[in-house]
Amino acid sequence: MTQHNHLKDWLAQEREILARLDLGPGPGVARREQIAHMSGLEQMQAMLRGELPYAAIAQTLDFLIVEVEHGRAIFQGTPGAAHLNPMGTVHGSWFATLLDSALGCAVHTCMPAGRGYTTAELGVNLVKALTPQVQRVRAEGRVAHCGRQLATAEARLVGPDGMLYAHATTTCLVFDLPAQSRP
Repeated sequence: MTQHNHLKDWLAQEREILARLDLGPGPGVARREQIAHMSGLEQMQAMLRGELPYAAIAQTLDFLIVEVEHGRAIFQGTPGAAHLNPMGTVHGSWFATLLDSALGCAVHTCMPAGRGYTTAELGVNLVKALTPQVQRVRAEGRVAHCGRQLATAEARLVGPDGMLYAHATTTCLVFDLPAQSRP
C-alpha cells in the first residue's frame, strides 16, 4: 500500500472516530463510579466509542486514540505550527506526549478492574525531525511485560510511509486502586 493510501485510510478512520467522540462527553475525567467495575481494556474501548471522556491533552495537542486491544494502543497525531520549536521542527515534548499516551494506554489495557498503574520511567529517542509537512503520525504502543508490580512497554512513532520518527520505552508501577469511598 502506498503512502497516499495509508494517509487516506488514516484520515477516514480519524473522521469516523472524531464523529463518535463529538457525540460523547468530550474531554475530561471519568467519574470513579463509571469505571470502577471495568477493566482497563473496557475503559479504553468505551472511550474510543465516545461513551467516556477522553484526555483533554489530546484536544490541546491535536491527537486522538484510534485503536485499542489487549496490550496495544495506537494514537494518531497532527503535527502543526503550534507544536514547533524555535528551529521550525516539532518540539520533542509533542513526540514524547504522543508516545507516552500510546505506552500508558497499552499498559492500561492489561489492567483488571481495581488495578492501576503510574509511569515510573519514560525513555524517548527522537530519530528524525518532524514538521507539519508530515500530515499525520501514529504512535503504536505494545506491552512487553505486565506483572503484578511492574509493566513495561515499547512504542514507535511513524508516518504514513512507515518512516520512523521516534521510539520509546516505559516502565510502570502496577498497584491496587484504593477502594471507592462511600458517602
